[in-house]
Amino acid sequence: MKKIKNLLVATFALTTLNVAAQTADEIIAKNVEAMGGVTKIASLKTVKKIGSLSMQGMDIPMVFTVSQMKGFRVDVEVMGTANYQIVTPEKAFMFFPVQQMTEPKEMDAETVKGMQSALDIQGALVNYKEKGSSVEFAGNEKVDGADTYKLKVTSKSGKTAFYFIDVKSNRLTKTSAKAAGPDGVEMDVETTYSNYKQNADGYWFAYGTTTPQGPVVFDKIESNVAVDENIFKN
Repeated sequence: MKKIKNLLVATFALTTLNVAAQTADEIIAKNVEAMGGVTKIASLKTVKKIGSLSMQGMDIPMVFTVSQMKGFRVDVEVMGTANYQIVTPEKAFMFFPVQQMTEPKEMDAETVKGMQSALDIQGALVNYKEKGSSVEFAGNEKVDGADTYKLKVTSKSGKTAFYFIDVKSNRLTKTSAKAAGPDGVEMDVETTYSNYKQNADGYWFAYGTTTPQGPVVFDKIESNVAVDENIFKN
C-alpha cells in the first residue's frame, strides 16, 4: 500500500508540473500573439525610445537606444549635464556628472548579469527555451486591480524575475526582480507597463512605464533604425 501511495503522489506531482508547464506555454503563446506574433517580434533588431522621466517635480528628457543583444544605452539630460548608462553582454558603465562623477564607472559583474534583460528588446518570453531560460506558472495575482497570470522566469545566468500578464489583454503589465541597490544590498525592483500602442512600423510597445525612479512616458518609439554600435563603447 505504501508503494502504491508513493506512486500516486509521484504521479500527481508529475501531472501537476506538466499542467503548469503547459499553462505557462499557453500564456506565453497568447502574450506573443498579442504583441504581433513571433515572426513580427523576431524581426525587431533595434529600438530608439524618446521620452521623459517625471521625478521630484521635473520632467527629465531620456533617450533609450538598444541593439538586440548587442548593446543598451540610456542618455539623460538633467540640470545642464549629459549623463548616460551603457550595458553590453560583457560590461556595463555609468557616467552621471549630475552626481559629481568626473569619469565613467565600470559596474561590477553581478550588476552586469542582472541588467542583461535590457538587451533583449524582443522580450524574455519569446523563444525562451532557445535562450536557455525556463518559465513556470506561479498562479494568479492582482496588479492594480486587474487579474494577471504570474510567471516565474529563470534566465540562463540563473537570475529570476516574475512577469505578470494581464488576463484580458494578454500583455505584460508588471515585472518584478531583485537587483543590487546603491548600497550593494539586494532589493525588489518593480516596473509596470501601460498604454500599449503600435508604432509606425506596426510593433507594439508600452508607451508608459513606472520604475522605482518614477513614471516614464515615451513620446516617440522608432524601430529597426540604424544604430552606430560605437555608442555602446565607453
